[in-house]
Amino acid sequence: MSTFRFQALRKATDRKPVHVEELDRKSAIFGSNVFGDKAMRQFLTSEAYKTVKAAAEGVKIDRKIADYIALGMKEWALSKGVTHYTHWFQPLTGTTAEKHDAFFETFPDGSDPVEKFGGSQLVQQEPDASSFPNGGIRNTFEARGYTAWDPTSPAFIFGTTLCIPTVFVSYTGEALDNKTPLLRALHAIDSAAIDVAKYFDKNVKRVTPTLGWEQEYFLVDTALANSRPDLLATGRTLLGHTAAKGQQLDDHYFGSIPTRVLTYMRDLENECMLLGIPVKTRHNEVAPNQFELAPIFEEINLAVDHNSLLMDVMQKVAERHDFKVLFHEKPFKGVNGSGKHNNWSLATDTGINLLSPGKTPMSNLQFLTFFINTIKAVHDNEELLRASIASASNDHRLGANEAPPAIISVFIGQQLTKVLAELEGVSKGKLSPEEKTDLKLNVVGKLPDVLLDNTDRNRTSPFAFTGNKFEFRAVGSSANCAVSMTTLNTIVAKQLKDFKAEVDALIEKKDLKKDEAIFNVLREYIKQTKTILFEGDGYSEAWEKEAKKRGLSNHKTTPQALKAKVSKKAISLFEEMGVMNHVEVEARYEIELEEYIKKIQIEGRVLGDIARNHVVPTAIKYQNVLIENVKGLKEIFGKDFEKIAKEQISLIKEISEHIEGINTKVEKMTEERKKANALTSTEKMADAYCDKVKPYFEEIRYHADKLELLVDDEIWTLTKYRELLFTK
Repeated sequence: MSTFRFQALRKATDRKPVHVEELDRKSAIFGSNVFGDKAMRQFLTSEAYKTVKAAAEGVKIDRKIADYIALGMKEWALSKGVTHYTHWFQPLTGTTAEKHDAFFETFPDGSDPVEKFGGSQLVQQEPDASSFPNGGIRNTFEARGYTAWDPTSPAFIFGTTLCIPTVFVSYTGEALDNKTPLLRALHAIDSAAIDVAKYFDKNVKRVTPTLGWEQEYFLVDTALANSRPDLLATGRTLLGHTAAKGQQLDDHYFGSIPTRVLTYMRDLENECMLLGIPVKTRHNEVAPNQFELAPIFEEINLAVDHNSLLMDVMQKVAERHDFKVLFHEKPFKGVNGSGKHNNWSLATDTGINLLSPGKTPMSNLQFLTFFINTIKAVHDNEELLRASIASASNDHRLGANEAPPAIISVFIGQQLTKVLAELEGVSKGKLSPEEKTDLKLNVVGKLPDVLLDNTDRNRTSPFAFTGNKFEFRAVGSSANCAVSMTTLNTIVAKQLKDFKAEVDALIEKKDLKKDEAIFNVLREYIKQTKTILFEGDGYSEAWEKEAKKRGLSNHKTTPQALKAKVSKKAISLFEEMGVMNHVEVEARYEIELEEYIKKIQIEGRVLGDIARNHVVPTAIKYQNVLIENVKGLKEIFGKDFEKIAKEQISLIKEISEHIEGINTKVEKMTEERKKANALTSTEKMADAYCDKVKPYFEEIRYHADKLELLVDDEIWTLTKYRELLFTK
């Protein structure tokens, strides 16, 4: 097997960069394969075009008009060489799903074949709802589910297939996907934010949450990835001693992009431009062979679709360049993991970013209103926000190597902290003329100047304000952004709704003016949310102790964290805001626990297999070489051989101890896995896998990694960290 490792290394080092043609200027090709505004104007009737635009605002499409839209979409697709269409959706697997149907149809007698695609095929399809994760919503004998066209996200062409973004719901109406709750959450925050924004501008008719994600990932040569069974089966290395040189010198970060990687990035960007994904930034990340790609921000639903599509495109393009893309949050021990920072803000249809100060005290009070309400939402729902980014893979990343900790806190910087401190001193009730003037001129009025200098950042903060947006840094690189964004938008929508009720009550019952009422409510929020604000080192033990004193949660494992999703408070929140009913919430909890169990279960099986079938036999093989060496020394030197062979004998003993350690721990892990599998409660099973099975992973790894350092490199079968991370 060691020859397989060296063959893989030879293949990887002999690779040449793939030639990539620049198609045209990015601005010229952007969205060429998207049925966007330009294509719709060309291929739809005026009435059909207006209907699609109105549908994006929530107006229902008449089935007759749907036929005209489908006809235009089909003609556009055929003009670009498309042969099939699919409803492209995001089931609760965390990935995307598609079933391709040809436009091609024949008449019953088999004559006169035609390309056919009508309104019924566009608007609705019927995939099997029981075969996707559903958390008990659908039984196997109740297979029916529906995908329904989402006109707010444009259709696109990938390869020779027309992809139509859709929602996925059960026959009884429950959401079976990530898109449906997100759309509901976006509707909730739009409604709540409009009501609050009208305090400052009566012309606001729509508030759109925006998202700019940053996708981190690793690239490993395909041959090297194929030589590691753990990478192929689990997405991460379960064994492997850290390389002597890792990221200590910070020489990879923002360094010159390796040639093969750069050609891959150029090819990927070409595909992204055609698909209308507005990628803008590319660079080396901190860890060796780790990179990042980031787009211009977009409306959240579209941004989520684009990120889900991008992850699929990245893998397909990587195949052309003999790369394997690793989205796992922690594929390599001892170096940085990968996140997907979610930069979130709110924009009005009047062109205002509600999380950016303006030129007047009124616009700055508007900023403070949305800024403080967001902090209050996070403060009141920090456990739920933590649950929204919980996964078996993200557990490895949180709290290490520049990833934020499992404790949710908000970083706003020293300058804004001072502003909030001044606002905290606002008088209760009516404000004096002097106080109003002081607030408008010296506190609220100076916000833009304050933020100009507020460039400090805290990379250990899971939720940080970065000038005109909040950056949710705790989201994992393999996650679907929809899950965390559904939660964030729901909690902010609920908070804005409550804020509006409190302000209106002060205006009506206490006879306060609007600004006075707003200042009074914000003052109380500032007092109530101090515990969530943190400016220091999120990795320190001192912060863990301080966070505990403040009453903040510190759920380090997924089974712990997920419990917040099915609390009475969470279910009530989602139902009140019309985002999910209790059945949908409980189903997701069940699905995420099952996913956690399966991932730990698979990792345990793979680890036991590799440890016993790769590591132990290789160690024994090398041990036998040492034994033969000792026997030979004994024949030559007689009674003095023990002194001469002292090191070899010590090495033989050490290898035996590690072999025994591996076999003992694998057997114990297997027994714990059997006990866990016998449990009937999904919750208890997840806890057992977390607390009883998973701890053996590090113990087995310890012995295997020690053997890697002891055994002859020539016979070691597993590709090593120095080869995986530094082969360009």
